[in-house]
Amino acid sequence: MLKRTKKATYNISVAAIISIVAAMFFSCKSDIKQINSLADIKNFPNQSAKNIEILYSDSAKVKMKIFAPVLHRFSDEKEPYVEFPDGITVYFYTAQKEVESSLKSNYAIFYEIPDIWEAKEDVVVVNRDGDVINTELLIWERKKELLHSDKFVKITTKDEILYGEGFEADQNFTNYTIHKPTGVINLNED
Repeated sequence: MLKRTKKATYNISVAAIISIVAAMFFSCKSDIKQINSLADIKNFPNQSAKNIEILYSDSAKVKMKIFAPVLHRFSDEKEPYVEFPDGITVYFYTAQKEVESSLKSNYAIFYEIPDIWEAKEDVVVVNRDGDVINTELLIWERKKELLHSDKFVKITTKDEILYGEGFEADQNFTNYTIHKPTGVINLNED
């Protein structure tokens, strides 16, 4: 027969708590640097915004509109950037204020100094003719007005579906070249 007293139960509880705390301490010891880096103020954006709309214009004419659920700007970095962690939608306009092409992705980042955008994760670009680019990475060099990627790409037109590893196009996606083509499917039935 085992007889327990309040003092024995108390000692067992204290020992269990000490064991749990010690286990937590030793299991987290290797993560201290990671925890400190998360708490470092330098890792936080200087500016954040939700449900944003940005208009880019030139000579009082709207060139593009950008929509994003979340924006984080890191301006104190050696190479400042703006991150769109929840994706981005961009509309490019003609001089006549018509949508010439659009771009959507699940993630985007804008590097301010070289003026380069990267769209990642389920990137879709559509031009005014209805041609569609699907890829996982698209780089837009705004000053050069150039879109390109070295990743798998699928381009769907009215007549065919083209596959390849990489592409290059003007920013309006009216002229493009597929690098390392891997296949063509004709959609017209004759």
